[in-house]
Amino acid sequence: MELELTHKQLALQEMVRRFADAELRPGAARRDKTSEFPWPAVKKLQQMGLFGLIFPKEYGGGGLDFGSYVIAVEELSRFDASVAITLLAHTLCAGHINMFGSAAQKREYLVPLASGEKLGAWALTEPGAGSDAGAIRTQGRREADGWQLTGNKFFITNGSQADIIVVMASTDAARGAKGISAFVVAGAPPGLNRGKNLDKLGFRSSDTAGLSLNNVRVPAEDLLGEVNQGFIQAMELLDGGRIGVAAMAVGIGRGCLEESLAYARKRQAFGHAIADFQAIQWMLADMATELDAARLLVQRAAKMKAEGKTCTREASMAKLFASEAATRAALKAVQIHGGYGYTSAFPVERYLREAKLCEIGEGTSEIQRLVIARDLLKG
Repeated sequence: MELELTHKQLALQEMVRRFADAELRPGAARRDKTSEFPWPAVKKLQQMGLFGLIFPKEYGGGGLDFGSYVIAVEELSRFDASVAITLLAHTLCAGHINMFGSAAQKREYLVPLASGEKLGAWALTEPGAGSDAGAIRTQGRREADGWQLTGNKFFITNGSQADIIVVMASTDAARGAKGISAFVVAGAPPGLNRGKNLDKLGFRSSDTAGLSLNNVRVPAEDLLGEVNQGFIQAMELLDGGRIGVAAMAVGIGRGCLEESLAYARKRQAFGHAIADFQAIQWMLADMATELDAARLLVQRAAKMKAEGKTCTREASMAKLFASEAATRAALKAVQIHGGYGYTSAFPVERYLREAKLCEIGEGTSEIQRLVIARDLLKG
């Protein structure tokens, strides 16, 4: 049984669903081909309050719970996951400041992020540090009046578009992961160079760029939390990030199912709609069952997070199952569409390309299995 949604959540779901259908569906294929960043849609969502949905009202946010956030992410992902992942990256940036920033930092940075005035990015990954996030090489060198950051970041969502970036850097290399700190880098300081959007398999209109930091000066007051606590902070944030990716996967998978149902009812073969054939029916049944299970896992993890409970295992379970279920759903959707599914005439080929990233971003499926197993073995 699906967890019951509140009246506010149902209203939010309907609002975002209508927006996604009217504003995202029509241009999604074109943006995928041109790799155009979806600024018009992002700006409208910012004005609607979606980019500050879960942050405190006192800092310009909507004050809603994490369950509301995953509802919005699923609805956006149904038609254009590139817009959804833009929101996910922004939320990691703003969430880091919300969780670990001082009151002054929240006033200066969280307010414009939550109100929709500015876009955020979160920079942890590097060319040689992905799953092994503790291996980052970007250095933070202390100076008399602040810090200097030098290094390279890679695969940074919103990297070339963001106004505010949270950057993780090593401030005590001898301590490894325990020597990483988090900093706010705002605007376009000297030494910060942003790469172009990468040519990707999917999420082509999402901005994914490298960042080069060459002695970027950061004022002392822009250190987030305490020195050498950045990796610990990042690990706390990743639970929410993984739940968000899981919700995105459910949205992509739902798109696969809904497109396949519509196609199977219309497509004729041997004098019948292909929906009449058991082979097609079984694929549809498997898709629907796995997506319902994935959504329940997402809702459970989101509810635990909203209640302030530890949800590391549950977040990894949701992300692992939902991402792999989305890929299976996308493969079945292409199969149901036959030759047309292998063309851009229908969106299912794009959904397949997008679903695969859900098994990689915010920790690969292999990392999720490690997290789950280690938590089980602790008991």
